[in-house]
Amino acid sequence: MLKAVEKKRAYQDVVSQILTLIKGGKLKKGDQLPTERDLAESLKVSRTTVREAIRSLESMKMVESRQGNGTYVLANKDIEVQNLCSALFHERDDLMDIFHVRNIIEPSIAQLAAERATPAEIKELENIVDQHEANLSAGSTTIDTDTAFHMALAQAAKNRVLGRLINALIDLLAESRQAALQSGRRGEESLKGHRNILLAIEKGDGTAAKDAMRRHLGVIEDLILPGKKGGKKRK
Repeated sequence: MLKAVEKKRAYQDVVSQILTLIKGGKLKKGDQLPTERDLAESLKVSRTTVREAIRSLESMKMVESRQGNGTYVLANKDIEVQNLCSALFHERDDLMDIFHVRNIIEPSIAQLAAERATPAEIKELENIVDQHEANLSAGSTTIDTDTAFHMALAQAAKNRVLGRLINALIDLLAESRQAALQSGRRGEESLKGHRNILLAIEKGDGTAAKDAMRRHLGVIEDLILPGKKGGKKRK
């Protein structure tokens, strides 16, 4: 049921393949996923890549890792949300429209995260940002940490509907993010934006977090879609 994936986008492809099995009913509620080692061997990827994929699936509430007892498929309403988003949006055709939706949703998520995040959730965000910086310094891809930050932010906001929707939208942006994050500038700008958002969350300042997210999305949109905003310049 599984096939080897391309290394350059292994993380996203592992997530995609497992989601396909869940959506297609081949993996059902309560089913246990193969072990980390077995998945790595079947998919021809590293165990680190498998762990990143599992963490992503956990943040989407698609699976649950039980200490010492494996990873299990959860009953999940996100499947309907994912299917709805897939029907409404097509990544290449509607990328600018997806950004518009993100600009509506993600500032509110950042505001809620600043107001509701627990110390443990703030620590997780700090760890993700630190790992992003380490990957950037080492010349490694920052795709995984970029995705992890936005997903962890949605979880900290504690609004399941917003969380499911943004997870689906981020998944649709996987291909464009794969290309855009190869540039050093995109990775650096993403890190800078995440640090500003995190600083506001650490202070519990919802308004500042909301504004920081708006600025972050604006910068990234300018990098991915240059000249496609009708000539408007941001202040």
